[in-house]
Amino acid sequence: MAVSELTCTYSALILHDNEVTVTEDKINALIKAASVNIKPFWPGLFAKALNNVNIGSLICNVGVGGPVPAASGAAPAGGAAPAGTAAPAEEKKKEEAKKEESKESDDDMGFGLFD
Repeated sequence: MAVSELTCTYSALILHDNEVTVTEDKINALIKAASVNIKPFWPGLFAKALNNVNIGSLICNVGVGGPVPAASGAAPAGGAAPAGTAAPAEEKKKEEAKKEESKESDDDMGFGLFD
């Protein structure tokens, strides 16, 4: 990731952590204090993008699939399953299948590892 993007991301996180509203001026102040040179359009872009976003919720839901705009025509990415879904059941089925495979392979050879 480019230095400009990372600098703005960290600045926004610092502002959020200190419970300060993320604005272009505040991002620029942090960047100036850090003595980092970035492209001038990044702070405004980040401030506008985070204007009506709950940053705390955004941080907590990293990796969770979200809605895909209908106009994009793209299929949703996999993402993590929300809590309380069938993911644990699927994992249990996979583990049982692996156990059955290992039993079958032992039966084929006529002996087990610890026989």
